[in-house]
Amino acid sequence: MKLFFRFLILLALFSLAESSCNSEDQTSISKAFKSVSGFNSSTLFQTRRSSICSNFRITKIILPSKNLSGTISWAYLKNMSKLQIVDLSGNSLQGHIPSWFWSSFSSLVEINLSRNRFGGSITVEMNNTSTMENLNLSHNRFSNLVQLSNFQNLKILDLSHNNLGTLPFGFQNLTKLQHLDLSSCNLKDNIKSISSLNSLRYLDLSNNNLTGNFPSDFPVINNLKFLSISNNNFTFNKPNQNPKQLIIIHRKQTKPKTKRLILAVYSTLSTLAIALLFIWVIRIIHKKRKQRSKKKKWTISIPTMRNTMNTKVDKTGPFEFETESGSTWVADLKEPTSAPVVMFEKPLMNLTFKDLIVATSHFGKESQLAEGRCGPVYWAVLPGEIHVAIKVLEHVRDVDYDESVAMFVGLSKVKHPNLLTLSGYCIAGKEKLVIYEFMANGNLGRWLHELPTGDTNIEDWTDDTWEFQNGIVEASPEKMGWQTRHLIAVGIARGLAFLHHAGSKPIVHGHLGTSNILLTDNFEPRISDFGLQIDSSPNGGTKGDVYCFGVVLMELLTGKIGTTEIIVAARKAAKEGQHVKVLDERLRHEDDSMVSEMVESLMIAFLCTADLPSKRPTMQQVLGLLKDVHPHEPLVLN
Repeated sequence: MKLFFRFLILLALFSLAESSCNSEDQTSISKAFKSVSGFNSSTLFQTRRSSICSNFRITKIILPSKNLSGTISWAYLKNMSKLQIVDLSGNSLQGHIPSWFWSSFSSLVEINLSRNRFGGSITVEMNNTSTMENLNLSHNRFSNLVQLSNFQNLKILDLSHNNLGTLPFGFQNLTKLQHLDLSSCNLKDNIKSISSLNSLRYLDLSNNNLTGNFPSDFPVINNLKFLSISNNNFTFNKPNQNPKQLIIIHRKQTKPKTKRLILAVYSTLSTLAIALLFIWVIRIIHKKRKQRSKKKKWTISIPTMRNTMNTKVDKTGPFEFETESGSTWVADLKEPTSAPVVMFEKPLMNLTFKDLIVATSHFGKESQLAEGRCGPVYWAVLPGEIHVAIKVLEHVRDVDYDESVAMFVGLSKVKHPNLLTLSGYCIAGKEKLVIYEFMANGNLGRWLHELPTGDTNIEDWTDDTWEFQNGIVEASPEKMGWQTRHLIAVGIARGLAFLHHAGSKPIVHGHLGTSNILLTDNFEPRISDFGLQIDSSPNGGTKGDVYCFGVVLMELLTGKIGTTEIIVAARKAAKEGQHVKVLDERLRHEDDSMVSEMVESLMIAFLCTADLPSKRPTMQQVLGLLKDVHPHEPLVLN
């Protein structure tokens, strides 16, 4: 009996330990992923405890291809001292990775953030050495400065398919690096800086504009098992070699003899020279045939998008399209030309659903800009060099044809400088597609949270730029400053006040947020997605819109995602007289008068986010309050 009671006591103690396992880290992860759509904590925490527990701490965050989207609040992960592996690959996550993240974990050895939408620069805080051994950031939007000096333990580095522009700095410190992939990064430097990487076994530099001499500017080629330098501007040490021809070495042996290697390279070069000559002849023949058949082409010019080349449209449907997240939508049509495209400002344009298929490369993933709550959004260039965004409205599939047309026609008449007016539509079976003017500067959320200057640590902004998919936005202290943010806040308030008060009855937006506030070239905001709700009073009517505006204003002031926790924390700090601490660190360098205006605007955000709708002001009142805050001439940024 004594033995039995001992067993029960041990069992109880074990259960207690198991129940407390990871409680602190679980809370941190839940907070960090609170703004991430599709995150389910049980999916992570139900993993076998033996694989994620070490001294009651989580060691792995493994969530590949889980349809996650949104921005992670990285600061909550800072205290996870036992973290070893982070795998968030194959999702739609976005935002900037803070510089402390790469070196704050003494046990972190592997990070895989590939195939997402992360952006900004990649740097480690000074005087900290990263423990990272395997780092995969491929297929993202990283750009500008990549400082690798403190990644001294790296063995595998994959930065391919980003827009780096220049080679990373600090290669001389990566003495352990064995695998390096910098393919398709828009690199334009001399390759000599990587010549010190003598531990390399795998090197892919293909599809860039790199220069240098082969092989003298390269690491020791004898050590390489794989080498690809195709589509660059290298100069070869041997005469009569084409600097853009393909060089691929793929060996099974670890250390082949030098003579055998040289023979293999020259043999490959000779074969490729013949192949290139053959391709050149074929291209000449193809060009002549193309010229002869020019008269047989479509009368509507093919859009100039680089990804619409050779797009073929099946003669009969239905047509099925897969999005980045893996979901699909189907246009149930037999003939794609049977669904006309209506362009309100250009009624004589003779377009059909077939033209939209061609303009988006069959609604391919490479044309997809985003996947919001209404559905996927695609970039296209219509005939006449008209750049547009095409949105598929998944939530109105069951709305009948006449009702849909009436809704679209009504929305096309709602015009204001701070509203993104509907340009056109197409009804293909049950699918309703709406067409807007394309905004190359992207949305407000990206501008606030994904730019290189989005890091809350004040860094050198001299050369920071951030390239969105089809347009370039320059980021500088001036353009990220308070005057610009105030200009944006007033513009949003104007547009929302127009929706609420200009017509015979208010138009409720229903889900206003930084993701559906787009920016023009001079940073004038335009509200999109308004009037597309089916319910008559979604999310609390106009007072719900006021609350959402307060959250957006809070994001502009704090630089953080507008969660309930951020709002509560800001209110608490304000009650304690710590208003300035709430403000974005990037704004605290402004002069005292500007800081005073920001604090006053913070109080307006508190009014808008009052718990009781009856205590919230109208958007007309909000607009008046914001205009009174900043009496200076508005800042226009060209």
